[in-house]
Amino acid sequence: MSEATAPARRPGEDEATAGVMRLPEILLTSLTALAAAGEVEQACRLAGQACVMLRASDPAASRRFDVLLHRLTRKLSW
Repeated sequence: MSEATAPARRPGEDEATAGVMRLPEILLTSLTALAAAGEVEQACRLAGQACVMLRASDPAASRRFDVLLHRLTRKLSW
């Protein structure tokens, strides 16, 4: 598709797309920090929710949350 026939983009669309693509990375880092601060159970619950929410729309990101969840469950004290 040439530039002349390409659909018009809204201002900031590329930046928004890049932000959405980085969001799982930011959330994974946050959940890891939450677990390191002693809130392992809460981090596991949130990782599980993210895994389910992303299963259809972003399977690769969903898998990353699943891996984090399984890594953190070993640290649960109950």
